[in-house]
This record gives sequence, structure tokens and C-alpha cells, in this order.
Amino acid sequence: MSTTPKPISIQLYTVREQAKDGNHIRVLQEIADIGYKGVEGFGYGMSPRDFRHTVEDMGMVVSSYFGPFPDPDKIQEFIETAKGLGVTQTVTGLWMEDFASKDAICRTADRLRPAIDTLRENGLNLCLHNHWMEFELIEGRLAIEYLIDLLPDLNLEIDIYWCSAFGANNPSEVVRRYRDRTSLLHVKDGPLTKGQPHQALGQGRMNLIETINMVNPDKLEWLVVELDECATDMMTAVKESYQYLIDRALGLGNR
Repeated sequence: MSTTPKPISIQLYTVREQAKDGNHIRVLQEIADIGYKGVEGFGYGMSPRDFRHTVEDMGMVVSSYFGPFPDPDKIQEFIETAKGLGVTQTVTGLWMEDFASKDAICRTADRLRPAIDTLRENGLNLCLHNHWMEFELIEGRLAIEYLIDLLPDLNLEIDIYWCSAFGANNPSEVVRRYRDRTSLLHVKDGPLTKGQPHQALGQGRMNLIETINMVNPDKLEWLVVELDECATDMMTAVKESYQYLIDRALGLGNR
């Protein structure tokens, strides 16, 4: 479907080990030197505004903010962080118990609904980042389908690796089905075996080209590389993943 490349960001969880012990500036600069246009996340003891300026001084932007669940007692800080980072796309995740049953999903929707509304009133879009449990079956339907039905204004940051549920689902079909909800796409690769580390894009079993091309180019804003763990050197994989997207005209970078 889509042949419109989107800018490439990286989820900073990918480089959490490399950025330890005061090495975050060096790692961020290395990411910028590779050519990434953005980063998802923030931290390293900096305020959101200072982090934003640091990233921008390196020629990148903060693509999106991945934060804790914006419950009522946390949502103001969530909003202030997003504003300080200069983003409109915000992301949160859920836990296995949130999708344990249809009743649990209804309770999850009740928690999400006011957060979605409050964030929207503040110019922010809330996306749900999935793992595998959202894409397991409950009474014959994918768990996430119940949530989607209950929350028409919820957007998605589909993690194309986790949505496969280790080979149970076709990621390209998942992205096609939810393309009009998907503002951000987490791209990763690996063996599709539970407990095994991820791999640089193009080195695992994922059909990345077909899957990425299923997005709605009028809805999607960023491709976000994320490798939770890696079978090879992480920074090498970060560079190889970027180059994979660039070489196949799937993404846009600064190099």
C-alpha cells in the first residue's frame, strides 16, 4: 500500500546499557551521527526541556514521549513532560493483567478513557504500545479488538514484532487492520522465538517490507526502531537497522 517513507526514530530503551554511567551524551551523539532523525523517550537526569535542547543541538528531535500510565494523579506531570519535550505523540503501555479477560479489558478501557480525553484537550495524542498479550485470543477474538471497540479515540504504536505473538499472527495483516489508528510504528526483528534476543532489522524472520508498507501514510508519523535485547553488538545493530530502512527507501534519515 504505502510507499511514502517516514522519518526514523529510536526508542532509547534500546541503548539503556550503553548510556549508563554518564555515557548518554556520547550515545545520543552516536545515534545522531548514524543519521536518526529522532529519539523516543528522555531521562538521564535532565529536565524534559533540557533533554529536548540537547537532542536538537545534535540535529535530531524528540519524536514521541513514552511515559507511565497517565492515571489522574500522574496525568499533569505526563502533560508537562510531553510539552517540555515538544511532542504531540505520547505513548503508554499496559500489563498482562489488563488483558486477562473481557472484564479486565473493560476496566482498562475505563482507566484509559479519561486520560485520552484530557490529553486530547491539551493537544496530545495518546498511543498504546503493545506487547504480545494484546494479540492473544480471548473467546475467539484478539484481546486488543475488545479495547479498540471500546475506545474509538485510542491510537496505537504497533510493535510489529510483539503483535506477531511469536508467529501466531501475521504482522502485516495486523498493521493493515489498524492502519487508521497507527500514529507510530515500532520496528524490530528477531527469531520469533520466546526468550530469544532480537536482531538488527533484516537479520531475523520478520517480513519488514510488507509490514511497513501496510501503514496509512496520512496517519503514521514515525518509524521507531527498538531492540529490547540483541544477539550482536547493540550499537552495530542500531546502525544496521537504520541502514536497512534507508537502503530500501522505507524510512527517512539525516544521512
